[in-house]
Amino acid sequence: MRFVQIKSVEQQGQLMLHRARDLLMRQRTQVINALRAHMAELGIVAAQGREGIKDLLKIIASEEEARLPVDAHASLVVLAAGLQAVQTMIGSIDKRIMRQHRSNEASQRLESIRGIGVMGATAIAATVADPKVFRSGRDFAAWIGIVPREDSTGGKHKLGPISKRGDRYLRRLLVVGAHAVLKQARRQPEKYPWLTQLLARKPFKVVAVALANKMARIAWALLAKGGTYRAPALTAAG
Repeated sequence: MRFVQIKSVEQQGQLMLHRARDLLMRQRTQVINALRAHMAELGIVAAQGREGIKDLLKIIASEEEARLPVDAHASLVVLAAGLQAVQTMIGSIDKRIMRQHRSNEASQRLESIRGIGVMGATAIAATVADPKVFRSGRDFAAWIGIVPREDSTGGKHKLGPISKRGDRYLRRLLVVGAHAVLKQARRQPEKYPWLTQLLARKPFKVVAVALANKMARIAWALLAKGGTYRAPALTAAG
């Protein structure tokens, strides 16, 4: 049994910001999907991404859009207003999290790790009150649920997919951050020889999980031992 130190009221409040933001992000995705689906039924389709949504919102804002029936336009105006409100609330929380990050020395050190942005750094700093309750970075990664699950029987050891036990939110932040680093590694392979070699042998998602595990171990090392992350010297990928 591993017992994690009880969080302070301040840390609980900081994590509430992350939970609230996560909920609002899901709601924003739902509203965007609803807007796209409703307008697609009327034959109005836009490109993926922010620019596509902007185009759809311009159509909704137009009072002279003949392709939108009166009732459909009224419904879409409500959804557009809801999307704007959610985006405003997300922006407000982002500003508060950024202030939290700038005033937290541990969070700033964690941000030096590739793939761990402000969201990941502040979430880890607020979640891990005392990193020394973990004996190693591997224990910390296991607590997050980002190590292979071991299925052993009859003296045979078999490693399966990651356990997915532990903190789901931190695990998702690390995996998403790892995806961002891997996309950059594909664009600039000479700067990421280790990842380039792995991507040549393993599927993208498998490498992403391996990188997320490494990021978790480095994060524990910085919290437990101090210092900031310094990328290793580049070596030629063989």
